[in-house]
Amino acid sequence: MAGQETTKNRILDAAELLFAERGFKDTSLRAITTAAGANLAAVNYHYGDKKGLIRAVLSRYLEQFMPTFKKELVTLHQRDEFDMNDVFLCTKRPLLRLNSFKNNGTTIFMSLIGRGYTDVQGHLRWFITTHYDDVIQLFVGAVRRAYPCLDPETLFWRLHFTLGASVFTMASSTALCEIAVNDFTTQIQTEDLINRLVPYLAAGVTAPIALNQGLVVSNTV
Repeated sequence: MAGQETTKNRILDAAELLFAERGFKDTSLRAITTAAGANLAAVNYHYGDKKGLIRAVLSRYLEQFMPTFKKELVTLHQRDEFDMNDVFLCTKRPLLRLNSFKNNGTTIFMSLIGRGYTDVQGHLRWFITTHYDDVIQLFVGAVRRAYPCLDPETLFWRLHFTLGASVFTMASSTALCEIAVNDFTTQIQTEDLINRLVPYLAAGVTAPIALNQGLVVSNTV
């Protein structure tokens, strides 16, 4: 049993790094088994197929992230009032905890989430919405409470843009930190990135809503 668990972990460790770096579509099972020092039969035995392996890789992070994120959201909803900054700050502690779970875990997780969307991995989105729909609805509900004038279509696009900005920032965190040092002599950590990102995301989601003839609806409610 111990040997099987070691093999499973080697496969997951190799797969998550390759998936995050190359994407799901461009990473072959052969590349994963070579990096893991395992064979294809072991992948099939433990995970069934490539889709099963992808879900297993992401599940390791989701099982760490989602329960903490849910607690943050539940606590937020208990408040009488909150704004969009408060909503997005609910992600901060859960994301930072991933660095304790795995080295560079926050960046790896965000890269995997991004790959799930850019690689058109519909089964992965289905898996997340099926297993964590209660958390997703808590988050969407918090966004609606913080800015109730958003119609469903506008909310969809703004959350999509939010995901894109978040994924790009966290997946490029190493390069961004190096640029900050070279250009501004500023030492930036993951927490600093999140602190800088949250107001930007909040402002984007609560931006005035465009109407016909170039009119806008103020975000003052």
